[in-house]
Amino acid sequence: MVPDNDAVRKAWPLHVRLAWHFRRYWQLWLMALPALAFTFVFAYVPMYGIQLAFRDFVPAKGLTGGKWVGFQYFRQFFESPLFGSTMLNTFKISLGTLVLGFIAPIILALLINQIGSQKVKGFAQTITYMPHFISTVVIVAMLNIFLTPGTGLIGRFLGKTNVLDNPDAVAPIYWISEVWQHCGWNAIIYLAALSSVDLSLYEAAKMDGAGRLQLIRYVDLPTIMPTCVVLLIMNMGSVLSVGFEKVWLMQNAMNLPGSEVISTYTFKIGIQSFQFSYGTAIGLFNTVINFAFLVAANWISKRVTDTSIF
Repeated sequence: MVPDNDAVRKAWPLHVRLAWHFRRYWQLWLMALPALAFTFVFAYVPMYGIQLAFRDFVPAKGLTGGKWVGFQYFRQFFESPLFGSTMLNTFKISLGTLVLGFIAPIILALLINQIGSQKVKGFAQTITYMPHFISTVVIVAMLNIFLTPGTGLIGRFLGKTNVLDNPDAVAPIYWISEVWQHCGWNAIIYLAALSSVDLSLYEAAKMDGAGRLQLIRYVDLPTIMPTCVVLLIMNMGSVLSVGFEKVWLMQNAMNLPGSEVISTYTFKIGIQSFQFSYGTAIGLFNTVINFAFLVAANWISKRVTDTSIF
């Protein structure tokens, strides 16, 4: 009979603890095995190709056949005339999307939670998350139709020039369309958190004279705050990963100075121009920056709110 005591188990050798753990939880590991295998094959095995960022890649020689050049391609990117504008556009679009995409679902969830009728609440929730299932191609086509000068639903009020041709308008259009498309879907997790609130808290607050705003401030917000913090930390890990498809489809010759981001620049350099090593270096730089943001956000959150993901 194995004693079920943490203090006793900590004194066991490592191989004994591992054997005990797998004997007890083998069903859970078996259930998680397909997901672990998928992650290993499609997330970790391709990392072997990261070495292309440090080699002068020659396709005929394979991944390890090119000459080792160190950080040459990183320096080439940093010294590129497009480095500053590309980074600025990426930060502008991604940070705006992060802030608005973080705040809007919280507000929407709080508003929907205040609806008394379950039928009206369900209808409002369904209507708001349906745009999430519209494809990116259709979304960009809708933007072009709505913003067409003279005939578009919105473009007829904005003059004779297409707004999408303005480099300064690309980021706001991207923000607004992202919030509209994903706000309702992202609010689902907050609504799930709000559903766990003890109803006696609402009753006690109402007896003390609290109105709707006070209920939101003193009951709802503290309930969903840990969820908000965890999601914000996870979103910080993709702060520079602006969606390639949408930006690529929104780009044209007129708005290129305001729409060229790291993902589109990497595609043009790495795929269209066949500079695979240079494109890999840019992508690796982007990943390292995202990882740094994730670690920093997690560290700050752990220090300030005592909530973290690791």
